[in-house]
Amino acid sequence: MKKAKKMKFLAVAMSLSLALGACSSKDASTGKTDGKSKEKDEKVTIVYARGKDVTKGTTKIVEAFEKAHPNIKVKFDEKPADSGQQHDAYITAFNGKSSEIDVFDMDVVWPAEFAQADYVLPLDRFIQQDGIDLNEYNQGALSAAQFNGKQWALPKFIDAGLLFYRTDLVKKDEVPKTWDELLASAKEKKGKGGTKFGYIMQAKQYEGLVCNAIEFVAAYGGKFINEKNEVVINSPEAIKGLKKLVEVATSKVVPGNVTTFTEIESDQAFIEGQTPYLRNWPYEYASANDAEKSKIAGKVAIAPLPAGDAGSAAALGGWMAGINKYSKHPKEAWEFLKFMAGAEGQKIDAIYGGHAPTITKLFEDKEILDANPTFADKNFQAGLNAAVARPVAPNYQEISEIIQIQVSKAIAGKQTVEEAVKNMEKEMNEKLVK
Repeated sequence: MKKAKKMKFLAVAMSLSLALGACSSKDASTGKTDGKSKEKDEKVTIVYARGKDVTKGTTKIVEAFEKAHPNIKVKFDEKPADSGQQHDAYITAFNGKSSEIDVFDMDVVWPAEFAQADYVLPLDRFIQQDGIDLNEYNQGALSAAQFNGKQWALPKFIDAGLLFYRTDLVKKDEVPKTWDELLASAKEKKGKGGTKFGYIMQAKQYEGLVCNAIEFVAAYGGKFINEKNEVVINSPEAIKGLKKLVEVATSKVVPGNVTTFTEIESDQAFIEGQTPYLRNWPYEYASANDAEKSKIAGKVAIAPLPAGDAGSAAALGGWMAGINKYSKHPKEAWEFLKFMAGAEGQKIDAIYGGHAPTITKLFEDKEILDANPTFADKNFQAGLNAAVARPVAPNYQEISEIIQIQVSKAIAGKQTVEEAVKNMEKEMNEKLVK
């Protein structure tokens, strides 16, 4: 009898134990019994920082991402429009090892600096585990985020130097293919159709001059700094390219005060009808075709920049995104970065933000081309594909200043190109952070 009661007591105890065990593993809000599911269903908030966005691009990307990833919420931290102010804000935050920002945008000349300072996570492991095909990207844009053999960011959109010309003065079959052809055509067209000049470039001592110098040097097969972080500016190819730059900048086809010209002066002269040819960035097409301010609206076309011995080259511009090394949510940050810099995110940005994609197949997307007819222009695409990165250096600003000063002196006739190259080689080797 006692044995029977004992067995009954054990059975009841076991039932209670099982019931309690079930209750303890059951999530009250979901009713699920898998202990891991509670963790899976928890929402994570990440912070994405970038400069001021006057378009709907960022908002639309975040909305689409959150819809596809309901467990990840993205908080948008809008920084000032000025890239210098953005740069300084990030430096301050990352120097303090702040984890407040997870994903952030970088100008094309920042990745090496941020990688050297140990501010960003290398993306190679994420790229490999998810099988991201980097061959789909514009290789010039991709290379701007490569430093010490690693990929530190993914390119979001691209800018590149292009040749703009007036279709009422230059027939399609007359568009110069080489720099020598440009000089000849600019000389012949100067003065026609109310023009004062034959060609306009950016030759003031500032970053725009560096971009022009990059284009001439690369067009003739030279480089300032190679992939091994070695200074290689003192080469026959680089010297030939810079000599051609000086020849153009000191010729009679450009304004006599061309060394005061930035993008602003260049745009103004072009839309006032003062030149048949202009070197500028992609936004110029919209500016020159704005009938409210432009005298040449409807008479503008695009071509790749003229070629040197090694072909056409265009200085790379644009923005990319990386992950803060101190992020507390690197996996979620990668998911957002992968989406934003991937085909879906770039398509949204192209349609709503007006930015040229870095994934080349997107230039065949009908919805993107409907929103941006210029993107369908084969000459526009060829110009982007000719993009080359500016010197990849952790202390890019110092390298840029050396180039600006030495090239400016060569244009002013204060030194020969050979002397400028030797000075750049010496000063870059002294300054370059290895």
